[in-house]
Amino acid sequence: MRHSSSMKATRPTASSRSGTLPPFPKRQMLVLAICRICEPIAFMGIFPYIYFMIEDFHITEDKNKISFYAGMVTSAFTFAEFSTGLLWGRLSDKVGRKPVLLTGLIGTAISVLIFGFAPNLTVALLARAVGGLLNGNMGVLQTTVAELVTAKEHQPRAYTIMPVVWCLGSIIGPMIGGALARPCISYPSVFPPGTIWDRYPYLLPNLFSAFIVLIGVINGILFLEETHAEKKTKPDRGLKLGNWILSGLPIFRKCAESRDEKTKLAEMEAQPLIDHDEQLPGYRTNENSPESSPRLRSASVASVSWDALDLEDGRESSNLGISGIFTRPVVLNIVSFGILAFHTMTFDQLFPVFLSTAPPNQPRPISLPFKFVDGFGLDSKTIGIILSAQGAYQLLINMFLIPPVLKRFGARRLFRFLVVVYFMLYLITPYLVLLPEKYRMMGVGMVLVWKCTFASMAYPSNAILTADSAPSHLALGTINGVAASTASLCRAFGPTISGILYTIGLQSGYSGLAWWCSAFVAIGGAVVGLQIQEPQGHTDSTVATVPTNDAEAGQPESTQVTGRAVPSGSEA
Repeated sequence: MRHSSSMKATRPTASSRSGTLPPFPKRQMLVLAICRICEPIAFMGIFPYIYFMIEDFHITEDKNKISFYAGMVTSAFTFAEFSTGLLWGRLSDKVGRKPVLLTGLIGTAISVLIFGFAPNLTVALLARAVGGLLNGNMGVLQTTVAELVTAKEHQPRAYTIMPVVWCLGSIIGPMIGGALARPCISYPSVFPPGTIWDRYPYLLPNLFSAFIVLIGVINGILFLEETHAEKKTKPDRGLKLGNWILSGLPIFRKCAESRDEKTKLAEMEAQPLIDHDEQLPGYRTNENSPESSPRLRSASVASVSWDALDLEDGRESSNLGISGIFTRPVVLNIVSFGILAFHTMTFDQLFPVFLSTAPPNQPRPISLPFKFVDGFGLDSKTIGIILSAQGAYQLLINMFLIPPVLKRFGARRLFRFLVVVYFMLYLITPYLVLLPEKYRMMGVGMVLVWKCTFASMAYPSNAILTADSAPSHLALGTINGVAASTASLCRAFGPTISGILYTIGLQSGYSGLAWWCSAFVAIGGAVVGLQIQEPQGHTDSTVATVPTNDAEAGQPESTQVTGRAVPSGSEA
């Protein structure tokens, strides 16, 4: 039956459907994590050597301008990702999440191979652009996690797993990039001059990245399950092959179980609602057997009804229109995400350049508090170690600190606090060069701890708020696609603008110019972030009465469920 327009229905959470908290999807989160780790290895791996790569291209003799070209290389990926982010998000709503995720990984592999063979800046920019055009995984991954994790109680844990994986990649990527770049200089006995490694000095770390991505693709084909409500019941040959492989390995045999939705539904229907020990003796007749129990039939049909509601929700989302999907809470979260991406990406790109910048040959006059120029002059290996240590710290706090903090304070309260005070990080960072030599590395460590802690808390908080503010469950692909495109555009402009400002700052004597501009952007993010309200479904819980089966529609017996609102007109 169809509700009247005045009726309000609500979608149940997983826990409210069964009355108990559903298990955490450990296996699929692990598979997603293996797919995810490939990208930070490939993306972060270039940072330790990008300064030296631009220098080897001999584009300019002015070393102050190297940061501008380094920003262009970083931005090429994000500009291209912006141009196709919405396309990939909408495509994932039509064909499913798994094909889009695998395409993104293949695009990353192609990109790093071209980048490793790049003889000049043009090819390097092209390589990064190819990766961005073919990779829409940022938004699709958020959608997949939101569809896997159906219980609010699991959100703090689930939404910190992908940042943990990014941290692992942030450890491996810079370490490998810094260690394997220019191998003929670092390891002349193993890689003698005159070989391919001398002609393409940055090929080796990119070959490593391509190999890791290949592992991710194979893992995705064999073990990644579709999460789209309308696509996950379709047969998946890759998944069947993966389960067949696991079934042949005794240690993994328990993992090789069918994940077909129909099979899981049949298993659920076959289970009695009360334990064997609780059944009264003498009531073992056909009428009261588990297969024909009215309570069991009601529960199973109610489950089917909610699956139908999921599909109806998808049809409703396609009729919502732009204004129906992109409500004010959704837009505020997307804008906040874009601003956050702008200044955090600026930091990620600018900080290695900041550490690589050599002190000026002729000391320049200092006029505090704003006019000063200096540099650290660190080599690629040292920068790689610093960035890897940053990744190790992020890994630890995402595992042990972020989930309890998110659970304790809530996504909205935590996010608002972070955006309000974030700007102070960028005000302080440029003054590290003024510290005495023996305290400089201590200052670098403190700034990185500050940055990692804030970023590791801000991103999952925003992801939870965005998912919870979505007016329709199956519109998440479109919403996250737009969010990914917005973030990509901001990440594209961030490194380019900061590279220009950093060059101007070095030439004019104000080396903190780029950092202080990031502080102003962060203040803008605070203005937007303070307007974000708690998603309506989390403050006002509505109860809907849903008939337990078609025969009993309109009769007193019913099931009550609570959760996020479903557009009126849905069938129950």
